[in-house]
Amino acid sequence: MCPFLRSANIAAAALALSAALLASGPQATRAQASVLEVDSRPALGLMGTIPLYWGEADGLDEILGGGAEPHWARAQLEERYRLQPLPALTKEQLAPLKLLLLAQPRALSPAENVALDGWVRSGGQLLLFADPLLTGESRFSLGDRRRPQEVILLSPILRRWGLELEFVEDQPAGLALREIAGRAVPVNLPGRFAASVQGVCALEAAGLLADCVVGEGRVLVLADAALLDLHHPAPEAAPALEMLVERALTTGDFAGRADEPRLGSGQSVDSQGGGRSRSLASTGFEKLAASVHNPP
Repeated sequence: MCPFLRSANIAAAALALSAALLASGPQATRAQASVLEVDSRPALGLMGTIPLYWGEADGLDEILGGGAEPHWARAQLEERYRLQPLPALTKEQLAPLKLLLLAQPRALSPAENVALDGWVRSGGQLLLFADPLLTGESRFSLGDRRRPQEVILLSPILRRWGLELEFVEDQPAGLALREIAGRAVPVNLPGRFAASVQGVCALEAAGLLADCVVGEGRVLVLADAALLDLHHPAPEAAPALEMLVERALTTGDFAGRADEPRLGSGQSVDSQGGGRSRSLASTGFEKLAASVHNPP
C-alpha cells in the first residue's frame, strides 16, 4: 500500500475507533456532550508526517494502547486549541475549520491542493512547516514509511501562493538559532523562500519565514521544522512554536512586520551564512537526506 494512504488510513481508523469508544452508551454520550459544551477552545486542524498528535507510533495497537512516545508540542497546543487530526485535506474536512497547522505534510493530491487553496482564500489561517531537508531523529529507519518525510513536496501549492522554496547548499549542518520577531528559532539545514510573480508575501529572516496574504486568508510558512524535533527538542523550541502559533493563528494584521519589504518576481534574499541555493525541483535530495540523518 502507498505509504501516504497507509498513514491516512491509520489516522482515520484511530479517529473512528476513538469516537466509537466515547459514544459507547448513553452515559458516554452525555459525558461527551458535557465536555463539548464547556470546551471553548477554538478548533485547530492538524496534519503532517511529523507525529504531533499520535506520537511516533508503530500502528493502531500502539496508538490506542498508549505505547507511542507523545510529542511535546501536543500538550502545548492543547492548552489553547481543540486539536482535530485530519487524514486528508478535503473540502468537507476543512469546511468547519478556521485554523490549520501542517507539520511537514506529505505530498498533496491535486484535489487536496485545490481544497486547501480554496479554504485559505475563503479566510482560513494556516501555519505550515515546510522543511526541504528534515534532520530530526526518528525511531524508524530511513525508508520506513512510518518515518517523517525527509523532503517536502509542496511546490504546486507554494507556487500558487507566490513562493519558491530553495535549499541552500554549502551551509554547515547542526542546530543553529535564527531570530524572528525578537525570538530565537532553532533551525538545522533550513531552506529559504524566494517570491514569485503570483503572490504577495513578506519574507523575513533572510527568507526563512514567509508571511502571505492569500485572498481573505493568511499563510505563515517556515522553511524548516527542526524546532518540532520529537526526541531532542532544543530549549528554544517551545517558545518559538508559541510565537509562530500566536502570529499565524490569531487575528491581527497580516503579512509580516511593516519594516519588511515585499518582494516581487525575480527577487530573492541571501540566507544567513551564504551558500549556493538549489530549487527543490532539482534531483538528488534523497541521497542528501540520507547523509544528514542520524538514527536515535
